[in-house]
Amino acid sequence: MKGKHHIIIQNRRVKFEFDIKRNITIVRGDSATGKTTLVSMVDTYDRLGSDSGIDISCDKRCLTLNNSNWEAVLDSVKDSIIFIDEENTVVKTDAFAKKIRITDNYYVIITRENLPNLPYSVEEIYGIHRSGKYADMKQTYNSFYRLYTSDERINRASARFH
Repeated sequence: MKGKHHIIIQNRRVKFEFDIKRNITIVRGDSATGKTTLVSMVDTYDRLGSDSGIDISCDKRCLTLNNSNWEAVLDSVKDSIIFIDEENTVVKTDAFAKKIRITDNYYVIITRENLPNLPYSVEEIYGIHRSGKYADMKQTYNSFYRLYTSDERINRASARFH
């Protein structure tokens, strides 16, 4: 897969809207920011479709990956966007890193840990920004924000040498 993909995932209460540009996107953040909700919505939509009450607008199929069948899924899924929650321990393995390098899928990985075995760009690490109130049942709008920029990376590197 090449290029930028715009994704909107929403139900009556919450909406996530973001773009992914590279094959690996990392989403980080504190508890209760919506990371697991995002993956759960993708999983529910993948299982139930429009009966789930969730709408996904994207030019590619969106699905989730779990620990138990990850190799079979990666062998059979092509040209898709795969969401992986932080509870999935397989992302830390070298076997996973080798496998995703030969696929044509994009990966959105929810994690608070560093993943040194994966070749992701510092510019594709995001947090989730919330606006609105989730508790009162009004729609919450969530967007991604970049945690690091290439300028910060250069500044941090030069600061280490001074």
